[in-house]
Amino acid sequence: MITSTLSLLALSAIASAHSDHRQKAIAGPHQSLWYNTIPGDGGTQADSVFSGISTFGRLPYFPCLSSEAEKYDIAFIGEFGSVTLATFEECSQPQALPSILAPHTDLVQDSARVASDKVPAVLISSSRKLGFSGGYNVPLEANPFVSELKVLDCGDIPVTSYDNAWAIQQIEEGHNSLLMRKPFTDADAEGLSRAGKTLPRIITLGGDHTITLPLLRSINKAYGPVTVIHFDSHLDTWKPKVFGGSPSQVAAINHGTYFYHAAMEGLLKNDTNIHAGIRTTLSGPSDYENDGYCGFEIVEAREIDTIGTEGIIKKIRDRVGTENPVYLSIDIDTLDPAFAPATGTPETGGWSTRELRTIIRGLDGLNFIGADIVEVAPAYDTNAELSTMAAADVLYEVLTIMVKKGPLSISKGHELLGEPSRRGVLSRGDDFELFSPKDGDDGSSERYEIIGRIVGMGDGSASVFYTALTGLG
Repeated sequence: MITSTLSLLALSAIASAHSDHRQKAIAGPHQSLWYNTIPGDGGTQADSVFSGISTFGRLPYFPCLSSEAEKYDIAFIGEFGSVTLATFEECSQPQALPSILAPHTDLVQDSARVASDKVPAVLISSSRKLGFSGGYNVPLEANPFVSELKVLDCGDIPVTSYDNAWAIQQIEEGHNSLLMRKPFTDADAEGLSRAGKTLPRIITLGGDHTITLPLLRSINKAYGPVTVIHFDSHLDTWKPKVFGGSPSQVAAINHGTYFYHAAMEGLLKNDTNIHAGIRTTLSGPSDYENDGYCGFEIVEAREIDTIGTEGIIKKIRDRVGTENPVYLSIDIDTLDPAFAPATGTPETGGWSTRELRTIIRGLDGLNFIGADIVEVAPAYDTNAELSTMAAADVLYEVLTIMVKKGPLSISKGHELLGEPSRRGVLSRGDDFELFSPKDGDDGSSERYEIIGRIVGMGDGSASVFYTALTGLG
């Protein structure tokens, strides 16, 4: 009895002592809680990293397709629903889906693997950490989340699950609806589009790589033929008879033939396009010959062993040039399966995540008018979500170089010839060719073609080496 009484008294004493150390709720307005403070700027945010609605990098969300009330300079979009971009008889199993924010989706089919309905949630979840410590990109010395440009997550393009041809048309029309609007910045400035206007840029998160074809069709309406930089382990320029057998018109358009169709439709600018990361097996040497006919140069993945990332960057920049409007398409299978196992058609011998991010950063300054990332299949990912994390980080690099470039307006950048009407976004060593209006003293209007090279840069000015100055009348 005495032992029981002593034990009870001891427990009471412990409980009493512990009562002085109980945790208490943090008092005060929600927006000023300590864990919401953003490091470095002294500001606060009302949400923690994992609260609030899911958007890429926790960007502001606006339903851009249903309302034009919000303008933007760069928009993230996805395609809600699934697109079966090849027939089941042609494919072994279903694969990834073109969607980002959809709460659930059906499966779509690819040549090798099945995916799940987790692409949207997992990919967006992996991107939420990007702004956790402020979002500043150290190698590129820019913060894509804090700039003069307005970046939004515009949600998804609704896509039917039951008609492939109609789904592709829906993607094209939805993308074009967003692309052809006035941007938030430099809305009335001259730009690179066919109409001479500045347009917003769209970054698309997809599944099957077939979506690049309708995206290029949309872009063609705005810019005409464009230069394409294509990161992939596969060519994707195969003729339909070679890849898939082409049993029907619908089946002829798939994730291995879309660039062939893009070339045949005149969507690609001749001899300025390039693949990087190629390491696939071929049906024969004729595949490379056909690829050249489609307007591409090839950088094989193995070249990184001899020329390194700097050599690959140089090859891409030399091929593309600094003046052309450029579209960037990234297949996650560019990465070795060790770094991104969750993809439809994995190929060993690929690049590391660090190498790909370094190469993309090396393209800083190019005129990127849009981009996509595709072929992520989270069903094959690790518990650590390596593939979706890699995809999100790659897009972070893409977004940063777009933001760092600023609006693609001709009126932005370094002044040429000391006249405000003659401006271009140029860097030292760039060759340039531009057409510039000049009003004469008598009120007449003349047009000049100016060709030259930037040989020096100053604050707000440029030194120009002229190679031609031609009056066009």
